[in-house]
Parts: sequence; C-alpha cells; structure tokens
Amino acid sequence: MEANLRQRKSKSWFSRQRPEDKAFLIFAYVLLFLFVIAIIIPMAYIVVASFIDPITLQNHGISFDFSKWTLTAYERVMSNAQIWVGFKNAVIYSIVFTVISVFVTLLAAYPMSRKDFKGRGFFNVLFLITMFFGGGLIPTYLVVSNLGLLDTMWAVVLPGAFSVWNMIIARTYYQGIPDELREAAEVDGADEVTYFFKVLMPVCIPVIAVLALWQFVAMWNSYFDALIYIDDAAKQPLQLVLRSILIQNQPEAGMVSDIQSTAARAQLAELLKYATIVISSLPLLVMYPFFQKYFDAGIMAGSIKG
Repeated sequence: MEANLRQRKSKSWFSRQRPEDKAFLIFAYVLLFLFVIAIIIPMAYIVVASFIDPITLQNHGISFDFSKWTLTAYERVMSNAQIWVGFKNAVIYSIVFTVISVFVTLLAAYPMSRKDFKGRGFFNVLFLITMFFGGGLIPTYLVVSNLGLLDTMWAVVLPGAFSVWNMIIARTYYQGIPDELREAAEVDGADEVTYFFKVLMPVCIPVIAVLALWQFVAMWNSYFDALIYIDDAAKQPLQLVLRSILIQNQPEAGMVSDIQSTAARAQLAELLKYATIVISSLPLLVMYPFFQKYFDAGIMAGSIKG
C-alpha cells in the first residue's frame, strides 16, 4: 500500500513538470547512467582479468569459462615480500598524514572562522595566494633536504599536510555552528582550548570524517613525493611498487623469476598488473561505505554557507 502511494506521488510529481524540465531530467539520468557504466566496466574488467589464465587472457581476452580461471597472480603477489613492505608503509604514511593534516587544518580553520580574530582578512589573502602560486619542485626539494628529511617518512608526510581548500571547508563548517554554543561554554567556565576539543570537535565529526577520507585517499594514491624523496626500498610505499609493475612493466624479483619462457614471463607480468591493482584498491573500497553517511553533512555544509 505504501509502495503504491509512493509510486503515485512520484508519478504525479514528474507529470507536473514542464516539458523542458522533463527533457532535462531524462537527459541528466541518461548521462548519470553513462557515467556509472564508464566507471563500472573498467573496474569489472580489471577484477575478472586478474583471475584469468595469462595465456587465455592474452589470446582470447576475457573469458567466463571458469576452468580457465586461476589464482596464480594473487598467490605470487601475496607471497612477495616487497608488496607487503610497500603495503605496510602505505598504511603508515596514510594514517600519519591523515592525522597530522586533519589536526593542523582544524586548528587553522578555527581562528579563521572567528569574526573577532584580528588579522583575519590578511591571513585569508595569504592563504588564498598559496592556492595559486607555489615555489615549485626544486625549492621544495631544497627545503626538505636542508631540514634533513630526505629518505624519511616525514619527507612524504609533512610538505603537503596542510590544504587551504580543506581549511576553507572546515572554516565554513565552523561558521555554521550557532554562537550560542560557545557562549554557553564560556558561561560554564570553558576556555578556548576546552571549548575547541571538548565542545566543538564532537559537533564537527561529519566534516572531520570527510577531511580524513580525502587526505587518506590522497596519500594512498600518491607516489610522486616518495619517488622524489625516498631511495631506500624498505621505506617505499605500495604505490612505487605498483608503479614499477604497471608503468615500467618490471615485477619485483621472485614474482616471475621462476618462469623460464620469455613469453610466459610477459604473460604473467601482465596478469600481475590486474591483481596488484585490485589488492591496492581494497582498503579504499572498504573505507568508503563507512564514511558515506558523513558526506552530505560534511561537504554540503561547507559548500552552501558562504
């Protein structure tokens, strides 16, 4: 009964739209459907290809004959020590980077959201300038080198820890919180530090979750900083290992070394690409559903209020 009532309401809403609005809605839904297909098809291809026998994949492409499927690629990837070292480093870098970045961003956004903060306009302009102009790679490398951070985790984590865009999102979210909350905290004797950590932070869970997810994904997918600043293989994140497999077509030693035929080595190397992509994407696929509920409250609040 309720389903029929909802269906009638939806039909009546659509029927009330003007012809040009109906045409626009249909176009929007078709375009959205095409976008979804464009995302799903490559993902499905990579997942299926990672299970197919390399000879079958090279000669016939995708096959749904399960007798041609194999776990060889996953067995070799999972048994490779460098993959696990890179995975561990990627997790550590991403977590440390996320904690530092979100903490610094929230601290910077709080005074910028206060109308009684002297110099607010000056710092706003200063922050905005850095969004359009940067020193470039060579000055940044020299700064990292002079600080003695080369070939350490901090060379990857610290330079990009602060994001002006994320600060603006957090600042706008702060501005949407009623001033009465701060006044009530002051009446109860809370100082700025107490108010920030014990009153304001619990209210800002949605925007914190969104910023944390953004920064974690950014560091997880990043490889360029590690490529520039880190030489020790034991400190390289998973992205550099994945890069050597995908771009340079050079799987780690031991993954294909026991294959005698050059053609067989090339076939297995191609298969390892797909398996490595799937394994490296799993943490992000697992995280997204848990953070999805915070997106509306976090992103929309930071984009609507001016």
